[in-house]
Amino acid sequence: MNTWWYDAFPEVPYQKSPPGANQMLTLVAYDISEPKRLARVAKTCEDYGVRVQYSIFECRLDEGEFDDFWLRLLDAINEKEDRLVAYRIDARSAKEIMTAGTMVCSEKCLCYLV
Repeated sequence: MNTWWYDAFPEVPYQKSPPGANQMLTLVAYDISEPKRLARVAKTCEDYGVRVQYSIFECRLDEGEFDDFWLRLLDAINEKEDRLVAYRIDARSAKEIMTAGTMVCSEKCLCYLV
């Protein structure tokens, strides 16, 4: 079985194993009204997690990492115009997450089949 497709795209954090004892799966979503702020928020999220939809990321973070992440996000937004939301999901609940359909990749990818 060829695995190049799976090697090219990262798995979402909970597929191999749930978050560790000190970690929580954190689902972060945003709606940013200005393109420069949007780019900063997206870059910050990419530093901490895996993009699963255009403006939704899944991150495995312990308490300190989450605090740093959240403060960086707050610095990047305009609270009067933008919105952030973070859902923290414990390991037991993360095991029960169900997905269906194809993976969404926001990165441009060029693949050659030989």
